[in-house]
Amino acid sequence: MLYYLFEYLEQQYQFPGASLFQFLTFRSAVAVLLSLLIAMVYGKRIILYLQAKQIGETVRDLGLEGQKQKAGTPTMGGLIIIMSTLIPVLLFGDLKNIYVILLIVTMIWMGIIGFIDDYIKIFKKDKKGLKGRFKVMGQVGLGLIVGVVLYFHPEVTMKEKDATQITERLTVERVIGKEKKSVRTNVPFFKNNELDYADFLSWAGEGAKEYAWLVFIPVVILIVTAVSNGANLTDGIDGLAAGSSAIIVITLAIFAWLSGNIEFSRYLDIFYIPRVGELVVFISAFVGGLVGFLWYNAYPAQVFMGDTGSLTIGGVIAVIAIIVRKELLIPILCGIFFAESLSVMLQVGYFKHSKKKYGQGKRIFLMAPLHHHYQKKMYHESKIVTRFWIIGILLAIISIVTLKIR
Repeated sequence: MLYYLFEYLEQQYQFPGASLFQFLTFRSAVAVLLSLLIAMVYGKRIILYLQAKQIGETVRDLGLEGQKQKAGTPTMGGLIIIMSTLIPVLLFGDLKNIYVILLIVTMIWMGIIGFIDDYIKIFKKDKKGLKGRFKVMGQVGLGLIVGVVLYFHPEVTMKEKDATQITERLTVERVIGKEKKSVRTNVPFFKNNELDYADFLSWAGEGAKEYAWLVFIPVVILIVTAVSNGANLTDGIDGLAAGSSAIIVITLAIFAWLSGNIEFSRYLDIFYIPRVGELVVFISAFVGGLVGFLWYNAYPAQVFMGDTGSLTIGGVIAVIAIIVRKELLIPILCGIFFAESLSVMLQVGYFKHSKKKYGQGKRIFLMAPLHHHYQKKMYHESKIVTRFWIIGILLAIISIVTLKIR
């Protein structure tokens, strides 16, 4: 809103300072500061409101040290993250940008699913919350929307790589690439770092590439569902999900900024995606919301994000990664989420296999997800979270390094 107001003042009246709002870096800086301020100031009020309404976490007895003390801690704190992200975006973002619109829809959509899940757990006294099939249906529905928009919307384009040609005077000139629709993505560590989803249909003939959406949209649905569930599983101890997510999101901000800059994208030999730089404003606000929430969520937590927050975080991260064509980096960049999800799948799979084979279920980990395994080994929560953050930072650095190492 303020973006358009100051744009009008600049064009009509040459209002002093109005031109600042045309700079992406300025709007991103103001967005992160405002988001952080909202989360820290109004976050406390939301926590007090949740306490007054007795909207507290119901904790199952898993035999973990200090777990019983968490009972009654306010939950649904994901509302803090959502509110502190959306307000700066609405004020400083370009609301006509299709990528910003898509992320706003993602945040609200996943926030509603998580809110319903938390509501059932707290007010309906059903510890299982929203039934798994309905949760998955919501995630698949979002993935379908995201996939359809990214494939069919006319403003979702990429610029072809520049080429060179020899003129009649035998001089070499650069030919500027044109914007066009594409379902290509970057592949980490490979010299020819491009993968075109349409190539999976090449066996059916040249015309089959027009149906690349048959591959692209299911991939988007899979990524959105997997990452949102991974973030949900990571939200188990104080500060783990919020801190790990902030590291991931900052890295994605770097990718968005580079992909939205024609010179840097050319130098790094990555896709130049027109209009994607505007994502930096949204991501900056999102980072501010996560860090502001972490102020109250760090050990000992004064509030939990609940599924309202964890599902939202995972959905937003997945959509950003897909938009900037870095979805194949997710197993590395979101390695913490991946490890948490993998530990659950291995635990459940091995338990069922051993029970069928030996008549008695056996476990790989003392408890899953992975962070509970270390709690069972008597590691303090703060130590677990800090070490997971360190691993997350290392994975983020590796992800950034893939821009040049091929």
